[in-house]
Amino acid sequence: MFTTWPARRHACSSLFCHLHGAGSAMLYRVLDAVTSVKCETRRARKQIKVLEALDVAGTQLYHFTTIVIAGMGFFTDAYDLFSASLIADLLGHIYYRSADGKLPGHVAGAVSGVALCGTVLGQLFFGWLGDRMGRKRIYGVTLKLMVVCSLASGLSFHNKPKCVVATLCFFRFWLGFGIGGDYPLSATIMSEYANKRTRGAFIAAVFAMQGLGNLAAGAVVLVLSASFKNTAAYDTDQLGQADYVWRIVLMLGAVPALLTYYWRMKMPETARYTALIAKNLKLAASDMAAVLDIDFVSDMDAEAVVKQDEFGLFSMEFLHKHGRQLLGTTVCWFVLDVVFYSLNLFMKDIFSGIGWFGDAAEMSPLEQTYKIARTQAIIVVGGSLPGYFLTVLFVDRIGRIKIQLMGFTMMTIFMIGLAAPYKFWSKPSMHAGFAIMYALILFFANFGPNSTTFILPTEIFPTRLRSTCNGISAAGGKCGAIIGVLWFQYSHTSIRSSLLLLAGCNLVGVMFTLALPESKGMSLEDITGEMEEESEPSQESATVAEVEFIHSVEIL
Repeated sequence: MFTTWPARRHACSSLFCHLHGAGSAMLYRVLDAVTSVKCETRRARKQIKVLEALDVAGTQLYHFTTIVIAGMGFFTDAYDLFSASLIADLLGHIYYRSADGKLPGHVAGAVSGVALCGTVLGQLFFGWLGDRMGRKRIYGVTLKLMVVCSLASGLSFHNKPKCVVATLCFFRFWLGFGIGGDYPLSATIMSEYANKRTRGAFIAAVFAMQGLGNLAAGAVVLVLSASFKNTAAYDTDQLGQADYVWRIVLMLGAVPALLTYYWRMKMPETARYTALIAKNLKLAASDMAAVLDIDFVSDMDAEAVVKQDEFGLFSMEFLHKHGRQLLGTTVCWFVLDVVFYSLNLFMKDIFSGIGWFGDAAEMSPLEQTYKIARTQAIIVVGGSLPGYFLTVLFVDRIGRIKIQLMGFTMMTIFMIGLAAPYKFWSKPSMHAGFAIMYALILFFANFGPNSTTFILPTEIFPTRLRSTCNGISAAGGKCGAIIGVLWFQYSHTSIRSSLLLLAGCNLVGVMFTLALPESKGMSLEDITGEMEEESEPSQESATVAEVEFIHSVEIL
């Protein structure tokens, strides 16, 4: 019944000898996969105690404090970026005497896209700087830029309309530069503070503040438009009152940033930066013990810090280990932002295409702005916000990759549902159905890739390159947003064709999502493998190696 080892060895050898061509190649691949899996499970990771304590720490008050501090930056980001589309028509009425409020094409493109251009550069620069100087040291710089440029945007005065718009675009570029820095820094800080069990929910909660900022932009415009529209001065000087509105809207963007500046300056550097990059274990432990209920760490971990990987961003080792992941996160964020920013910044144009707002030439400037802001607020409350909140609830249960795949897929389905019968939605009786479909697209964008493309780059790259890689991925996203703006502004393609093109972008996102690893429930060092070192081969590994030896022996 049982054969001896020599007999089994001879049988295996005879079997291997008769496998040639495709069959043999397939066996090699399977054998390689089994060998790599076995060896990977036998690799030892020397975890630093303070980082291990962070990974297993319970949810504490400071976690929620960090969510608010980091999230308020995204609140400001969304408010500043999305408020531009709400006040653009006021600029058309005031400075270009446009009957329907539309700006000239090149001016509209500049007002909508210049902040995004600054964001791209800010993400790359501050992302790199966050890995060189520390996350906390430059965290306040981005906030100062946002405060100063928000105030300066509203104070863009000149006696020539072109100079007003040029000054506005100048300050919005630098506003975008500060906003760009907040992306990699806030995401990295939150991921490095969080425990491994709820890290995804904490990062998603920071990003969910974007939805609240978007809603705040609509609410502020609604309140100011209604207030100034009902004044006696508006009856005699509509454009003068409208000029106050857009300036106040932009200047109020400085308020949330100012409210959190003090607390940002009081935050300690993350333990992972201090321990793994600055290599100061005692400071890392004392910083975390000051804000979280964790134990101090001994000096016994110094050897683990010394032996971690040290390859750079442009090395072949990084390309081999993380190149595919960086390509995947960048492309997914790119195609997502083509869709997401197109749907948000040009919402009024898409809804105007079905006659949602009526004839703009027959409305006063603030009446038109009020209707646009009201529509945006409805879509945000009905679609965007529930998507953000469901991501917070389920990202650590379902996983990042499944949510991203589901989001891209459902967005594709609903966008085709909008685009294919686009003229059908122009019937007044179908306007509500169009708004529901539109809200569902943004729901699955936020309960999907808009949240997960923000989470994944903060988890799957090594500590010393985490902020840089997040900045690169985010910059790729904003490049997509710029392309979306340029496409809607200059392509002169029908709304129906543009929606179908955006659906195709979602399908590209599905394909590149498949190249990304799942990271839920794992320590950051487990995910990146930055502190692994080889251990003695196990008995299972030795058995596999012997099988490989048998395979290579020539049988006579």
